[in-house]
Amino acid sequence: MTNRLLRACALGAVLLPAAAAADPAPFDLTGPSLKISVTRGSATLPISAVPNLASGDKLQIAAALPPDQAAHYVLVTAFMRGATNPPPKNWFFKAETWKKKRNTLSLTVPDGAQQAIVFLVPDTGGGVDAVIGAVRGKPGTFVRASQDLTQAALDRSRLDAFLDGIHRREASDPTQLERVSPLLARSLRIKIDQSCLLKPTDLQAACLTQNHDALVLADSHSSSIAETLAGTPTDIALQLSATPQGGYGYYSPYIGVVRDVARLLGAFQSAQLQYIPALALYRGDALALLLNAAPSFRKPQSVLVTALPPVEPPHLPPLKPTDGNAAVCVSRPGFTLPVEGAPLIYSTGFARTMALRVATKDGPDAEIALTADPEQGGYVAAPGAIDKLRLAGVADGTLHGAWGFQPFDGPKFRLESASDATWRTAGDDPATLVIGRDNAVALEGAAPSCVDGVTMRLGSSGTPQPVAFQRQNGRLTVTLPLAKARPGEVTLQISQAGAAQPTNVTLRSYAEASRVDGFALHAGDAGGELTGARLDQVTGLMVDGTAFRPGALTHGGDGDHLMLTATAAGNWQPGQAVTGKLSFADGRTAAVKVTIDAPRPVATLIGHSAEVPPRSGPIRLRLVGDSYVAADARLSFSLRAADPTSFSAATQVEVATEDGSAGKLLTIADGVALQDPHVVVATISPGTALGPAAYGPLRWRVIQNGTSGDWQPLATLVRLPVIDGLACPGGDKPCTLSGTRLFLAAAVSNAASPAARVEVPQGFTGSSLAVPRPGGSGLSISLRDAPGAIVTVASSR
Repeated sequence: MTNRLLRACALGAVLLPAAAAADPAPFDLTGPSLKISVTRGSATLPISAVPNLASGDKLQIAAALPPDQAAHYVLVTAFMRGATNPPPKNWFFKAETWKKKRNTLSLTVPDGAQQAIVFLVPDTGGGVDAVIGAVRGKPGTFVRASQDLTQAALDRSRLDAFLDGIHRREASDPTQLERVSPLLARSLRIKIDQSCLLKPTDLQAACLTQNHDALVLADSHSSSIAETLAGTPTDIALQLSATPQGGYGYYSPYIGVVRDVARLLGAFQSAQLQYIPALALYRGDALALLLNAAPSFRKPQSVLVTALPPVEPPHLPPLKPTDGNAAVCVSRPGFTLPVEGAPLIYSTGFARTMALRVATKDGPDAEIALTADPEQGGYVAAPGAIDKLRLAGVADGTLHGAWGFQPFDGPKFRLESASDATWRTAGDDPATLVIGRDNAVALEGAAPSCVDGVTMRLGSSGTPQPVAFQRQNGRLTVTLPLAKARPGEVTLQISQAGAAQPTNVTLRSYAEASRVDGFALHAGDAGGELTGARLDQVTGLMVDGTAFRPGALTHGGDGDHLMLTATAAGNWQPGQAVTGKLSFADGRTAAVKVTIDAPRPVATLIGHSAEVPPRSGPIRLRLVGDSYVAADARLSFSLRAADPTSFSAATQVEVATEDGSAGKLLTIADGVALQDPHVVVATISPGTALGPAAYGPLRWRVIQNGTSGDWQPLATLVRLPVIDGLACPGGDKPCTLSGTRLFLAAAVSNAASPAARVEVPQGFTGSSLAVPRPGGSGLSISLRDAPGAIVTVASSR
């Protein structure tokens, strides 16, 4: 048999501890079988259906030996109670297998027992006493051996199930190996070489089963069943499998566990007896024992050792749906409940009477019997069983059954049945398809899990073509390739398992239109900014009943920015999730995400003043009007916070020219003084802070925590010419005004008689000008930086 060729790759020679590093012998010798049944209460189960024993369980144990068995074996069963507490002598039970009336053990699991182990001891006189003495003398060794033998048996059951599946498929339909083997490996937690699936079909099975002793992966559930003592067998296995003898990381706890048994039992070799571990295979009401060494009937004679299930509470299988919360289609042929997390449901008979309990609207719950099928990756029902449900729409189902003697409920499933209900685009708005690129469309309808395929037809006479789709959160997301399509009708045809006819969904595609990134506004504002591309096509936005109309549109390197304004501010709160509906000139509509930012800081200007530095020389200059500020002046202004704004040490004030060409951010550390939470005073020297080229209207705004308030006017910045002197000769001759930067003056006039005026040429480069005589009021210089700005000139003498 194929399974007999399976290598344990672990024991080596059990007689000599030094041989533990040698190449191991295979477990290919058929040993005797043990017929075992377990009764708990009124229920009796074969040993292959019992994952754990319990105090009070009644056991029937007999050795299945041939009638002509020449060598006599004494059947000994021992119960143990941990590594540090030797069992009493009355916890050992023996039967003489060659005597018909005394060849069966009928015993009860004693209170306090934790492990059970079975020996087949040669009838040599004194052999049984030697075994009892060994167990009582070093109970921890046999506790560990019991653990490891149980672990190895469970791992072996998974490997056998995998190999059986591969060879069964090889015999029936080798072309299916590529599909089936990954499911088998996932179900049973088996490592496979993916490159085997690339080989020709007739070579795949041999490739998949080579090095099969290193195929078994760690499984926490089977480890928890075997583990009844502090320390995990799997840990030992993983450490040993990282050695050269263990295959350098083939991840096979099976290898390591059996190695550990060899080391433990090898320590008990004596001149009279040697211990041979027997690997138990679960076969109905029997444990079929496999040996990796031929028993010796000469000294030292061989004692066969195997383990019974541990005496402990049941470790229920941690089953979970393979696809998370995804729904399962009951209309699909070959209905399967995909589960993972407990490979022993496939390789042992521990999980019994498994069924799917389906809640019905009227009447009692329905029950569908199920069978674990590793080739399908879950539980399957008998043909036609699901049809009897007559499920329409959606229902909830629960996987349940018994784990040994213990009933348990497994995971819940959302069950869907296909119907002829229509499909439509998700949400309140129709999908907008744009040609020239792929489009993702979300669809809502009946039983997405039952969808077998989706095709797309362009126009009324186009050829249907399959399109990709995904099932997500109860919806169907379809990807439509429209890179080379023309605007027009797009028809989707959705085929479902169990539905009599496909369902059609008709959509429309358009030429490249506006791209919308999002709409942002601050809480309390009546307007906000829409970003994207081709926003000139936007005709309006509706958000929770508030209509916004397009305003200023600007274009930048990152796209378009369109201001949208409502007649009044909405009552939205910062961070609130809001969705708006955009309207376009071609009649389309589209949803847009609306971002509600924190309210803008609000403040008002209390007042400002300018301090002019003292100027030397005989000429006095005075800038007329409080709305103008000389470039060399020191400007101070105060602001009052409006509710709900409150000033703090984090408050910033930005001052900039109206065109944004120059600006300065003032902080508490540089230019802002906090009077209290309601008032701040800001100070700036414009000529220094904004640069010598800055002039014209200035504006200010408050910034709080990164959020900017509205820009508000502050003053008008003007640059002044430098006047060095004014010389007036006698009589009525004009005076001479001398200085530098005279090009900043637009005109010079008599302050008392404006009609007496001299225009300064554009780009004047001279150092003196002929100007009207000043009279008693002096001269007035109109500044080029601001049409209404005037500087008076008077002599200091």
